[in-house]
Amino acid sequence: GKNCSLLQEMNVIQKQDENCYCYVQNRTIHLQYLWSTLQIKVNSREKFRFEPISEKNNCRNSETVFEFAACAVQVLWKPETCTETFLSIKQYGEDVCFKIQPFKTEPYIVSVKREMLDGKLLFLFVAGIFLFHFANSLSRSAKFFYLSGIILSVLALLVFILLTLKRFIPRHSTFWILMSGSWMISLYFIYCFKENIQWLWSEHRNYLLGYFLAVGITSFAICYQHGPLTTELSITLFTWTLQLTAFILIYCGVTIPQVAYAVIVVSLCSKGLCYPLGAACHIARKMKHHFKPKKMVFKYLTEEEYREQGESETMKALEELRSFCRSPDFPSWIAVSKLRAPHRFAAFVLGSPHISPAETKAHDEQYGIGSSFLEEQLFETRAYSEQDEPANSVHEEDEDNENEMHTQIPFPYATELL
Repeated sequence: GKNCSLLQEMNVIQKQDENCYCYVQNRTIHLQYLWSTLQIKVNSREKFRFEPISEKNNCRNSETVFEFAACAVQVLWKPETCTETFLSIKQYGEDVCFKIQPFKTEPYIVSVKREMLDGKLLFLFVAGIFLFHFANSLSRSAKFFYLSGIILSVLALLVFILLTLKRFIPRHSTFWILMSGSWMISLYFIYCFKENIQWLWSEHRNYLLGYFLAVGITSFAICYQHGPLTTELSITLFTWTLQLTAFILIYCGVTIPQVAYAVIVVSLCSKGLCYPLGAACHIARKMKHHFKPKKMVFKYLTEEEYREQGESETMKALEELRSFCRSPDFPSWIAVSKLRAPHRFAAFVLGSPHISPAETKAHDEQYGIGSSFLEEQLFETRAYSEQDEPANSVHEEDEDNENEMHTQIPFPYATELL
């Protein structure tokens, strides 16, 4: 029922009496404030009491037992006095009100400043995206299993103790009832720790460090004794837990809830599309392999195949030449005027062989079996072999002359072939 002072961006208020302040959120959504927060700083030379004010402090409006318990603890919880405090307000969150109670008549300053890019929010958002997409591989890592056990024991000690003593609880119903209560209590302690982390760190730093060190070492020893997860069921449950945690980090890492919901839906769709995309890639690889041109294989022809191919290609070329000479586009009169034997050309076009029987007989006598050319080649090769035998017997002991003789022998034979 008090009239509180409204805070706005870039305000610097100086007062010395007890007063309450409220910051009313702007309901217009702007994407540039996705990771933006409002930083409220209160400082004085003397100690004062900083007390948050909220409609939730009216415990009669609590809808559940958990809300009533949280409300009762908040009413009884009185933060310690301090000379300086900070308050971070997320954009598009709830309206925030608080009261300043100075113990002495000493001025205090309330300053409001906007931080366009809050590193904590951005870190939570990126960590959530990373954790969701790599949950399957991280759940199979032994190092990440030990790290998760340490974090769980520090933030939710009751849950970690209950999981450790699960084998000693015979009934599953009792275990799940205890687990639900442990999670509710742990979440509330996490909320209280988040709201008062600055005060706890400044006033009870040694106790916090001792708690973190003792619980961390103990939890690591217990996790190392049990060993990492081995069964597929436990790994699957751990993967789902990591993905659920990733959604919580994504939701806490942005100031606009609609954007968080959209990112979560897109992440789920991308995870679900991996199977059809994998099938499509597999089909594409199969199709590419099917339509891939075959590598050319060169096959060497034998002498018989070479002769047959030469004859067939020659006959094919001659038929193409005859067809061209019979076509109307062929300049027949110009060709006839330049030929020595027009009658023979005309006979060739009409289907006669391109070689006469006399030319075939002369070729066989010149280059066939028993021809003069073949006899000359045989006799010359034998004469050179007879001349080489005495030359080799004379120069057996001289290696240099023998090398010269070996280099000189092939040249006459090669000259005859040419």
